[in-house]
Amino acid sequence: MSRKKIEYLSSFTLGALLAVSGIQGAFAADAQELVKPCADCHGKDGASTEPEVPIIGGFSAPYTTDSMIAYQGKERPCPESEYLSGDKKGQKTTMCDIAKELSENDIEKIAAWFAAKPFVRATQESDPALAAKGEKIHEDNCKKCHADGGSLASDDSGILAGQWMPYLRQAFKEFSAGDRPMVKKMKPKYEKLEAADIEALVHYYGSFK
Repeated sequence: MSRKKIEYLSSFTLGALLAVSGIQGAFAADAQELVKPCADCHGKDGASTEPEVPIIGGFSAPYTTDSMIAYQGKERPCPESEYLSGDKKGQKTTMCDIAKELSENDIEKIAAWFAAKPFVRATQESDPALAAKGEKIHEDNCKKCHADGGSLASDDSGILAGQWMPYLRQAFKEFSAGDRPMVKKMKPKYEKLEAADIEALVHYYGSFK
């Protein structure tokens, strides 16, 4: 191969790499702008410090995407809440209102952004006895879809281990009332659980530090 051709290929390769880098940089910058409002409630990188607000950093991209689509279709409850910080602090909104403004591409970028962040477990107290009971209930009913105590993002089922307990209680309440959809294989197992079982699960998941 001639020296001239090698120089041409090297220049082409460098140009391609710079182009890809530029695209990735633009993608990241765009995503960062899109997630700014999310941080006003869910905290920096989705590491919520508010017990009623779920930690979302570290969730898999498919799970976050499915959640946002469910909000767009009002398939999940959308209670009114207030922005906790930022320029809109104190203003009321709902997740359905937020989601409906997002395009498919926007959701893809937001989901990828949070998937790349670590899941920061909540600092909270749980009852050891209830947590032990909850562990058994989890092993008997939940581990096939929520492996390793619900700690794996790769399950595409959200992360339960270390999630805020008040948020978990609210989520379970929505499942119990039929206000939040659940997958078919979850329904028969969930319907066998009593209120005390659900509270034990909350303490089990909340016990992860």
